[in-house]
Amino acid sequence: MLVLGIESSCDETGLALYDTARGLLAHAVHSQTDLHEAYGGVVPELASRDHIRRIVPLLRGVLAEAGAAMKDIGAVAYTAGPGLAGALLAGAGFAEALALALKVPAVPVHHLEGHLLSPLLSAAPPRFPFVALLVSGGHTQLMRVSGAGHYALLGETLDDAAGEAFDKTAKLLGLGYPGGPALARMAEFGDATAYPLPRPLLRSGDLNFSFAGLKTAVLTQARKLGPNVCEQARADLAASTQAAIVDVLTAKALAALKATGLKQLVVAGGVSANQALRAALDAGAGAIGAEVFYPEMALCTDNGAMIAFAGAQRLTAAVTARQPAGRFGVKPRWALTEV
Repeated sequence: MLVLGIESSCDETGLALYDTARGLLAHAVHSQTDLHEAYGGVVPELASRDHIRRIVPLLRGVLAEAGAAMKDIGAVAYTAGPGLAGALLAGAGFAEALALALKVPAVPVHHLEGHLLSPLLSAAPPRFPFVALLVSGGHTQLMRVSGAGHYALLGETLDDAAGEAFDKTAKLLGLGYPGGPALARMAEFGDATAYPLPRPLLRSGDLNFSFAGLKTAVLTQARKLGPNVCEQARADLAASTQAAIVDVLTAKALAALKATGLKQLVVAGGVSANQALRAALDAGAGAIGAEVFYPEMALCTDNGAMIAFAGAQRLTAAVTARQPAGRFGVKPRWALTEV
């Protein structure tokens, strides 16, 4: 079956075609980074309108790349939540209308489920069950994954997400938008031990996270440095912040492996592309005989491929996500354990 995936939860419009027999055939992503850069963050109304403009051209593109026609599509999977309400509706409305016109199933997909399952698209995928660390600008969670649609929450952030801590620190340092990748690049030239920043909940004895205190500590240090801070001091603060986040994420992920007795860790979400995090997790997991799996770099950020794949898995396993209210209602707030 050929499954079309549509992702429109925030500021990337992603479409992809996944064939249950042949794998991923084509995918394309349009990023709205340039559109929102002047505002220092995502403007929901602009994001929604841009999704509407981009979906049809992207659909034509992936069909051409895959050598497929509209009539070949056997199902349409789309992100139903969580995310920005207007952005979600842009994708959901198009997906449901197309599915109705083609007389094929429309499959609502949880955005985080897409991220969580995306490493399964790799040449050497993990096997169920495994522990998953979902880490992005809006979410930081640890899950035990027994199969598609079978998730148990092990721990989550009590306040800010790790990606948010990256982005807010980058903004303090004047690195622009999006901040996470820019901060990681600057951190390469800094001393990670220059500033003794806190590691919140590092020894809490549970698998929860907290990054609000770290964000406050970085703000305090930035104010001490003043507006005319030199480039090396900025790089040192970037490196120290990254090290604090990586230390917490690594310690909690390894603790989750120990608590569950599992030997496979999946890391997904935008922050999974961070090289310092990957190095720390690989080293820590290797020391305890565990293995870490990541999405392909092109699939770390929001994309249609992960939605098409998650939708295909649900169709194959005959597992249906609980549909948000309405014919094609969306759910801006939607816990992964509720699917």
